[in-house]
Amino acid sequence: IPYKGEITLDGEPITTANIARLAFATCEHSFFPNLTAKGHKEFYQEHFPKFSLKRFEGLMEFFELPMNKPIRSFSTGQKNQFEVIMALCQGADYILMDEPFVGLDPKAAVILKSIMHDICRRGGAIFFSTHVLEVAEKLCHKVAIIKGGKLVAHGTMEEVKGQASLEQVFLELE
Repeated sequence: IPYKGEITLDGEPITTANIARLAFATCEHSFFPNLTAKGHKEFYQEHFPKFSLKRFEGLMEFFELPMNKPIRSFSTGQKNQFEVIMALCQGADYILMDEPFVGLDPKAAVILKSIMHDICRRGGAIFFSTHVLEVAEKLCHKVAIIKGGKLVAHGTMEEVKGQASLEQVFLELE
């Protein structure tokens, strides 16, 4: 698809020198399917100097994911959880997540929200897509609404929604 413009990170082109400052959790599952969770941990520890072993082990235990099974044997929900775990453990300044709450039970969602708040409190930033507008309203400082691939509203939560709910604003834009 033709495009124009450039993507920068803090004003600098993205290169191998700064790409580790970004982490991604997508629904496409960007891990190695034949590796085990333990194999991924070892790979990430070697390639991401800020990888948090403590967070990794805690989240793997919390989600009850097996360390020694190939990722290809995980259910879709487990793969989604593992993708989020790996993004949260890299030590990146900026984390991009596509629908990170899909497949999480309420307890897991609360833990994820807490971790997201902690990362932002420490100066990081999380960009995530969601169709659950209440989640965006509770978690986000800034919001962007995209319709048909076009940016139709953006700004602080207060600027975008005013006195209405985010759901009302979205429905009006529809």
